[in-house]
Amino acid sequence: MRARRPRSQGVSYNFHYRRETTGDEPLISAAGFPGLFSWRPGGKLYAVKSFGRATRLLQRRLGSRIVLTDDAALDEASFDSAKIPFRPEAVVRARNEADIAVMLELANAHRVPVTTRGRGTTLTGAATPVRGGWVLDTLALNAITIDGESGMAHVQAGAKVADIQRAAEAKGWFYPPDPSSKEYCTIGGNIACNAGGMHGGKYGVTRDFVIALRGFLPTGELVEWGTATKKFSAGFNLRDLWIGSEGMLGVITGAVLKLIPQPAERWTLLTSFRNETHALRSALALFRLRVQPAICEFLDRGSVMCAERATGKVVFPGQSGRPVILLELAGSKLEVREQRATLLAWAKEHAVAHQAARNRGEAEQLWSVRRKCSGAMFELGDAKLNEDVVLPMRNYVRFALFLAKLSRDSGLHIPTFGHLADGNLHVNIMYHKADPAECRAAEKAVQRLMETVVTLGGAISGEHGIGLAKTPFLRLQHSPAQVRAMKAVKDALDPRGILNPGKMFERFEVWKYPRLQVKLPWDHK
Repeated sequence: MRARRPRSQGVSYNFHYRRETTGDEPLISAAGFPGLFSWRPGGKLYAVKSFGRATRLLQRRLGSRIVLTDDAALDEASFDSAKIPFRPEAVVRARNEADIAVMLELANAHRVPVTTRGRGTTLTGAATPVRGGWVLDTLALNAITIDGESGMAHVQAGAKVADIQRAAEAKGWFYPPDPSSKEYCTIGGNIACNAGGMHGGKYGVTRDFVIALRGFLPTGELVEWGTATKKFSAGFNLRDLWIGSEGMLGVITGAVLKLIPQPAERWTLLTSFRNETHALRSALALFRLRVQPAICEFLDRGSVMCAERATGKVVFPGQSGRPVILLELAGSKLEVREQRATLLAWAKEHAVAHQAARNRGEAEQLWSVRRKCSGAMFELGDAKLNEDVVLPMRNYVRFALFLAKLSRDSGLHIPTFGHLADGNLHVNIMYHKADPAECRAAEKAVQRLMETVVTLGGAISGEHGIGLAKTPFLRLQHSPAQVRAMKAVKDALDPRGILNPGKMFERFEVWKYPRLQVKLPWDHK
């Protein structure tokens, strides 16, 4: 069958839906993830716009082994973790920076859209080639060098975050940002979206660890923002403009990252509470004691119950179904010992129950349940709108009361978990995509959610970025003057608009698009 995409900014696109497979067709293995997953090619979407002449020129310059146009490569690059596919015309698997320079020079001359891609773990559609064109695959640029004297990591964009952490740890250093997909996601993608993770409250997010960047303007010109020094105040800070710009201002090929000494000791504590407001008020009491946990994770009752049913394990024996806060201290042995005494006194006063991990094995068991709660929520619905909002600490309790009312009003389950030390909460609006009433309720609920977050002084995203998924809400967060300023920056650095077009500023309602039924290696389901 055929479907027409709703009009956006006066541009219309046609797409073709392939018939669903019967299950008897052979599986296609995605070349970029050998041995990790396979999927059947049902329900693909294809953009009509063609750049055939430019693609042929690019193949003549770089060769057909670098510029791929076969179905398997195009299908694989057509979607990210948002799972809304748009087919590109070619995939460029760059071997080095020279390949990228050639590609960008041609793309800029012929106005070919370029979407830069690492692993595609982004949840917002930021790596989806929504305007077709070329997808730049950076996975081959994955070198990591640790400077043990200065405490810096020199990395290429395709390096996996977990590999950077392990390389740093081997030399006594620590790279704290830890998104849940760290075993797969690349540092280039983390920088492009300013990724965070559970350590954000104490250590900060990706932006706080980027010393310098290297990459290309859309013209194919090589640039470096900053140097491998701890101080740099020479000209405009364009480094920070690129961080969080989602590949719309330039192509990142390398970075110098700040490392910190590896913590000498860690200690984990699990606490349970009567209800969500009790848990959040207790967390505020902890922060007033000037204790800064390395991790402070909150799971509401819905998240806990989903995790328990999915794993068959009780999160906290004797406290089944209660909201919990999972904390970890990290630092010198003296620092951890002093804070541990304070934390235990706090738990005895505020928590219904508490339990300390006796060793790292027990601690890891606790964290493993936390990591599974997101995927476990699919027993409440086969679709979800996952919003990584940020709230000021002073409004935690008001927000919890709002979520309870939103769930009642919408008739939907809205399990919530997240990072209390920095206010980044993951709100999951669960619904059944075959139920029109639930789809409408979810759409209304996410709009109310975002309006309330902004009213409470919060942010519509803390670590995922805007991509496609958050575009309907950008203007809730930013005034017309602020949006014009951001567009002016985009126009100045990318006047032909070739870098990741169709993102951030153009409204895209993800809930109106069919999702691929494919399980990715980093999915928590």
